[in-house]
Amino acid sequence: MVEARKVITKIVENWPAKVLSLALAIVLFVFHRMNTLETRFFSTPIVLENLSIVTPSSPYPRMIRVSLRGEANNLHTILEDDIETYIDMKDFSTPGTYKVPVKWRKKGNSLMVEPLQISVDPMEITISLDEKISKFVSLAASFIGQVDAGFNMTSYSFNPNQMIVEGPVSLLGSISELQIEPIDLTGRKNDFSIIATVLHQDPLIVIRGEGTTEISGTISQIIPVRNIMNVAISITGLHEGFTGELEVKTANIHMEGDNRDAVERFDPPDGFLKVDCSGISESGTYMLRIITGAADGVTLRTDPQEVKVQIEFTGE
Repeated sequence: MVEARKVITKIVENWPAKVLSLALAIVLFVFHRMNTLETRFFSTPIVLENLSIVTPSSPYPRMIRVSLRGEANNLHTILEDDIETYIDMKDFSTPGTYKVPVKWRKKGNSLMVEPLQISVDPMEITISLDEKISKFVSLAASFIGQVDAGFNMTSYSFNPNQMIVEGPVSLLGSISELQIEPIDLTGRKNDFSIIATVLHQDPLIVIRGEGTTEISGTISQIIPVRNIMNVAISITGLHEGFTGELEVKTANIHMEGDNRDAVERFDPPDGFLKVDCSGISESGTYMLRIITGAADGVTLRTDPQEVKVQIEFTGE
């Protein structure tokens, strides 16, 4: 018992000095630890949580600077995704401009690191809110380049041909269509079907769904066409003693063909258009079909296709 009292007496002897020494030792330890800690910086995207009937209506900081302070070996195990910065919007339901604090939470490897001091810059941001609406918006095509020579794109279509977009009423009201990424037509001569991305340039507006559409185009060959005007019509096959008189002495030739050179270079020779009277053996007025000569690789049509012929028997 006496020995115990001596120990207690020894402990409490000069206790103010001992307490001061202990406190100083703790301060020195903390100071030493602080001096041996390192600092690491990186930026992380800010997340808006619990948005309901309002949405941002003007630009706001998208990235937040994060400062980590801790032991060097531990800091390097922390990934940028292990610290999440966010703003809780649950208390904001009316349009207006507000200052809101930036919060952070630890995830992944950062949960196992101690000591770890975390700070963000800026600590609060100013954000403008407006009523959130959604609507259907039509898609618009954009093309670059030209299809192959002798071809033409005759039509195109989208599937789907509309997108649902969501955003502040102040911005969404002025949007009537959305552009898709440019489609290159260079050298095309066949129908095509392409999955294209809908261009989304304003981060305040959200496109619902995958943000892509299938665009299908129809490409047709251009058939060379040429018209030759006022080509003379001749009368053939008249029996002996008969004469013929055409009511219209010329006709126009409409030409089509796959070979452009053949169409453009064709020159009808004399007697290329004619009417055959070999089947007529009496005087009278007859409506006869105009016959064309041969033309390789070219489809021909005359205008008119028939002509009136007056046949007379003269006996000569």
